[in-house]
Amino acid sequence: MNGLRALLVCLVIACAAVVSPVAAVSPAAAVTPGWSALPVPAAAPQVIVSDLAARGPGEAWATGYEQAADGPRPMLYRWDGTAWSRDTTFPGAGEPGWLGKVQFVGDEVWILRNRAGAVEILRRATGGSGGWSAVPLPQTLWTYQDFTAVPGAAWVVGEDETGLKVLYYDGSGWATQTTPDGVLFLMGITARTATDVWAWADTDTGTTILRWNGRVWRDAKVSLPPNSNVHTILLEPSGRITIGGSRYTDGVARTYLMTGNGRAWHTTYPPLGDTYTEAMVRGPDGALWLPVRSDRAFQSKYARVGGSRTTFSYGPVRANAIDVKPRALATAGFSLLSFGTVEIYGSKPNLMSERLGG
Repeated sequence: MNGLRALLVCLVIACAAVVSPVAAVSPAAAVTPGWSALPVPAAAPQVIVSDLAARGPGEAWATGYEQAADGPRPMLYRWDGTAWSRDTTFPGAGEPGWLGKVQFVGDEVWILRNRAGAVEILRRATGGSGGWSAVPLPQTLWTYQDFTAVPGAAWVVGEDETGLKVLYYDGSGWATQTTPDGVLFLMGITARTATDVWAWADTDTGTTILRWNGRVWRDAKVSLPPNSNVHTILLEPSGRITIGGSRYTDGVARTYLMTGNGRAWHTTYPPLGDTYTEAMVRGPDGALWLPVRSDRAFQSKYARVGGSRTTFSYGPVRANAIDVKPRALATAGFSLLSFGTVEIYGSKPNLMSERLGG
């Protein structure tokens, strides 16, 4: 009997040795990919990153400006799926100015651009050999707060000496739109279609969400948390809407997220502290991703908000770094791209990029 038991034990051990290599490569044992550093051609410090947008795994654009001796110079970088390169083919690339928000509109990329004080929209067909063209704005504003574009329409919001301005482009010309009474300032704007546009505004009664339905701007009747502001609104093709902002309680800011499905809104307070949510995106995994203030000077930090669970991950270790700041995120196929700045001890901040997945 004891001999039979010993034989069975030997057989179990032998089977385990055969099975273990299969278990080692099973999905449950797979290693989760981490963030990796992507080289970026250097700019003239100090650099400011404005925006990042991706069409897919093989095309993304990052904008901003670098500091020259006589003022800022526009800064444009393109991702081709393999590497970042600097684009200087647009008219006046060496002239004073800056590049702001970037949007994909149909088969084109559109960028809000200041060129020696005059503001225009740069346009270029993507994936082709065509060059850049520009759509000048009808007037000069004191401030340019935000820009959004979709097929058939574009908006630029800001202020001039008379106050708030909402400039609307229908593909052939510009017009000025009016907002409801009591609106003092539009802090941001985003569009899903030419007849479904959302903006967040400073009004007589606090922060308010506005909506354009193709005919008129109206109060969207969104009940924001008391004593709160809005940093960003994500409009998704599914119809889902996510609002990110901060609520102030006893002088302390606490990040909140509101998600709407067209019928109701749900508000959560993930453990993000006072994180500014402007760079928040919907990741390829369906969760919300955003950069957060890192507790490590030599690594960036990102938050993933999936339902009621919030987790954090760190970018690659950067030798001698004293400040790593991702400024913008974009979903590029099955990966996440970030673009921002890194300050190495003894030098001024310059450009950095990181990727998760790919």
